[in-house]
Amino acid sequence: MSRMKSDTKKRVTLRDVAQAAGVSLKTASNVINDSGRMSEETRAKVEQVIRELGYQVNVAARNLNRNHTGFITLAVPSLTPPYLADLANRIIDAARRHDYSVYVTTYAEGSAKGARDLLRKFNSTVSDGMILSMSEVENITREDLDVDFPLVVVGARTTWGVADHVTPDDVAAAATAAGYLYDHGSSRLAVVGARGAYDEAALLQAVEGNAQLRLRGVIEETHRRGLALDPRLIGATDQDWTIGAGARVTQQLIDSGVPFDGVVALNDQLAIGTLTALRISGYDVPAQVQVIGFDNIEEAPYLQIPLTTMDSRLDWTAPTAVERILGRIRGDITSPELLTTQSQVIARASTR
Repeated sequence: MSRMKSDTKKRVTLRDVAQAAGVSLKTASNVINDSGRMSEETRAKVEQVIRELGYQVNVAARNLNRNHTGFITLAVPSLTPPYLADLANRIIDAARRHDYSVYVTTYAEGSAKGARDLLRKFNSTVSDGMILSMSEVENITREDLDVDFPLVVVGARTTWGVADHVTPDDVAAAATAAGYLYDHGSSRLAVVGARGAYDEAALLQAVEGNAQLRLRGVIEETHRRGLALDPRLIGATDQDWTIGAGARVTQQLIDSGVPFDGVVALNDQLAIGTLTALRISGYDVPAQVQVIGFDNIEEAPYLQIPLTTMDSRLDWTAPTAVERILGRIRGDITSPELLTTQSQVIARASTR
């Protein structure tokens, strides 16, 4: 049987050119597009590497501003959490209003097929740009976000100022949530949904992560009141923010015997679990213990005890992210920005 010889030569990418020349992706892209400001020495070096590696210019990528596909990509770690499913639906709706369609893809968190893989393999011939909801556990670096296509990141992970970042202010939202419980009679707060061991000094320096930023906000507001959190009342669930995790950790707090009269649950699913555990143990909510969550998921108003929660602000995040990515695609926006907004309490029967 004869064996057919296959061409296994790897296609040279712009990232390969940038790495070989020792410059950023943006600098390499500027050389390809004959744009941007740089020394003649740098430009000549990149052009030499292009010739040596045999890099072929992706015309569709170079002409993004003239030849649009009409599609943007939304990459999320999962569509199971209600927050992410709602985010996807709202981004699709916002894009549709601009006559754009959305490819929605999920990625395997923290694996070889994670967000880094998506960023490296982005295909500008089928999509004009990417909105990335970055996973809490994804090991993304500054260099991974330094890409040569329009990119907007949503969520609580930092982008180091190299990519547009659209996110509500989690620290301020958590401070508002804690303050609401204090203003309505609570004095000893528990927190459900922490990640890892409680290190107050480290948390006060946190700059990313939903759990870390929200816990930081609770700590800061507690300190402003001249109070302190009891480390024994910080319930860690690590990466598990499900109803079951909320119920399990709240039961552990109850069993510890350390008194508390308010719970800040770091998302609504955890809060639902908290309400379940409190009810099973005979606590009167909100007379004995008040509970507040985050994200205002669809089920929150319809529980046996309707849940007080912090607005997710998806009504702001989704259209802002879409407008930002379209501005990038058109070339109207060139400098990365951090865009934030404030959340408000949606008061229901789980608080007084």
